[in-house]
Amino acid sequence: MKTPKRIQPLVDEGLVDEVIRSLMSGKEASVYVVRCGDQIRCAKVYKEASKRSFKQAVLYQEGRKERNSRQARAIEKRSKFGRKQQEESWQNAEVDALFKLARAGVRVPQPYGCYDGVLLMDLICDDEGMVAPRLADVQMDAELAIEDHATMLHYIVLMLCEGIVHGDLSEFNVLVDGQGPVIIDLPQAVDAAANNNAQWMFERDVNNMRDYYGLFAPELLTTQYAKEIWALYEAGDLTPEVELTGEFAADEHEADVDAVLEEIKAAFEEAEERKARAEEQED
Repeated sequence: MKTPKRIQPLVDEGLVDEVIRSLMSGKEASVYVVRCGDQIRCAKVYKEASKRSFKQAVLYQEGRKERNSRQARAIEKRSKFGRKQQEESWQNAEVDALFKLARAGVRVPQPYGCYDGVLLMDLICDDEGMVAPRLADVQMDAELAIEDHATMLHYIVLMLCEGIVHGDLSEFNVLVDGQGPVIIDLPQAVDAAANNNAQWMFERDVNNMRDYYGLFAPELLTTQYAKEIWALYEAGDLTPEVELTGEFAADEHEADVDAVLEEIKAAFEEAEERKARAEEQED
């Protein structure tokens, strides 16, 4: 096929030898199957912000650290340079997350680098060499659903141990090859500690996995892994080797607002009495 304009510089530099075909076009990027030497890989071409339909991107970008103060100031001022830097920040978030998660043992496409908004990475294929299907397109029995759900939970725990929340995890952002699930699409990955929206995004990710695998293994639908894992994370007790139960006992103790107000009032009155006594002593 004709080489897309955005990929042509990679061909000129010898990073890509041939664009074989278009693979898909999504809300934030178009993906192509490419040949790099004797390897078949994929090239993810990020769409410009004006053409990208990813909703509420600002929620995901909260807490991201810019590479230097000049970039941060430019992004804040929304200058032309700042908008360019913000786009690079969006793209680099996925590249950085892929490298970091691959090292941590999470199954993600192996990245090779991002060049002017084009991410080169492994093409995930099935046992027949065809492009691996999305989880949404896979049927399974209850036993496999429970097994793969446990695998996904392990990957999610590894991600959170690295301080990363996927932020948009669902059956549409997971591929399935002969070895099981592979997590994809991470440009919206958030910093678990720095983003105020991280907890509800994390719980949504985990519950999306529960609900999908629960279609094949209904016993999963009553589990509370999202709250259990996050509670362990907040307590500093989350490790890659953690044994999860799927159970979570919420703190049902409700604050007695009236009692709290009475304590505040009493403390205030006591402070006023101390002040009055101090003034009396001065007299």
